[in-house]
Amino acid sequence: MDFHIPNYVNSILNRLIDNGFDAYIVGGCVRDLLIGREPFDYDITTSARPDEIEEVFKDQKTIQVGKEFGTIVVVQKEGNVEVTTFRTEGEYKDGRRPSEVSFSDDIVDDLSRRDFTINAMAYNRSRGLIDPFSGLRDLNNKIVKSVGEPKIRLKEDYLRILRSVRLATQLELNIEMSTYNACKEFSHYLKYISAERIREELFKILLSKKPSIGIKMMYDMNILEIIIPELIPSIDFDQNNPHHNRTLFEHICCVVDTCPAKLEIRMAALLHDIAKPMTKSIDEKGISHYYNHDRLGADIAKDVLLRLRCSNDFISKVVVLVRDHMYHSSIKEKGLKRELARVGEKNIFELYDLKKADMMCKGDKTEELEGLEEKIKQVEGILERKDPYNKSQLKINGNDIMELGFPKGKIVGEILDYLTNKVIENPAYNNREKLIELINENSQYTINNE
Repeated sequence: MDFHIPNYVNSILNRLIDNGFDAYIVGGCVRDLLIGREPFDYDITTSARPDEIEEVFKDQKTIQVGKEFGTIVVVQKEGNVEVTTFRTEGEYKDGRRPSEVSFSDDIVDDLSRRDFTINAMAYNRSRGLIDPFSGLRDLNNKIVKSVGEPKIRLKEDYLRILRSVRLATQLELNIEMSTYNACKEFSHYLKYISAERIREELFKILLSKKPSIGIKMMYDMNILEIIIPELIPSIDFDQNNPHHNRTLFEHICCVVDTCPAKLEIRMAALLHDIAKPMTKSIDEKGISHYYNHDRLGADIAKDVLLRLRCSNDFISKVVVLVRDHMYHSSIKEKGLKRELARVGEKNIFELYDLKKADMMCKGDKTEELEGLEEKIKQVEGILERKDPYNKSQLKINGNDIMELGFPKGKIVGEILDYLTNKVIENPAYNNREKLIELINENSQYTINNE
């Protein structure tokens, strides 16, 4: 067994070994190399103590990210590499951090503290694969299994509950039964984990090849009711509408899987129908409708994302997608330009990706899909021609209007909206002289020339 390890990582390994220390790549990077997957980053574990690591790399930039826990970052132009001393850990008292850390000279001591067997492997060229807990066997058998007693491992860091789901989803594995049962039993402890840590694991699940694996697993393990309880009413919810051939939860899962692997689209897909159960109405034919579920859903989505402490920019993008996923503009350019103005150029094609996935998960929607493809082509044409569609693109602004004699205030915005509508109808109107002429022609607006 011989892995292709990048030169910048090998140089760190070799320098530690040349200075008399043991050193291995460890954890997720070993797992990924074993399955032929390019690691996102590389971690190194070594018998060298933190001060000794700094001494070995004294000619390079290092960062003390967690020196008390044995970790020194060695900065490389290709990427930073965490180098951590072999260690054992004392009792975990807060479900996240050990009460004490002791350094060790034995690689097995270090591997024994890790979460899952597939992450408890180390490798270097001289000794090959170090695998005391049969991680390679579990990887081949497609199993996520805790190192040692599952309950003990989970009590050390309750985020491992969600991490087991993420690994199973990303790598298309099954969670070993005793590990699964312990995760389900302890799932309520996730409410004590920071929103930021929860969010990062959830994001990784959403960006997996098939996120629905993890979404359904989170429900089965009682995790979903902790993270996004607003989704629970969608479980087994019969949409009772001829346009839908799935339960609401199954439809949501389908849309998430069908969307492109872009985080804001996947998150919007997860939340796009979240308000349906609370907006249900039934007509005289016994068919259910969900009027304004998009608007209410946008408000709920904002609350969910604020709770997960997402960035304001991310929240605004997802909210726009949820709010507008039901909007049906005409195929005429005027309607498409108004949709562009409302949604924004940066979001319009992501909205169409969400709409397309939504249609594909409703059954036979060939006609609607063809109409959407035509809209996409027309919007591409509008943007390519640089046709104006919002007031920021007008050849006149608020200051210009006030210089004409209009007072600062509401009327300036009204005039800009009026001119925008005129320019949407006829792009040739977008020049200063014509825009002023249009203002003068409208009897509603009287310029004060006193």
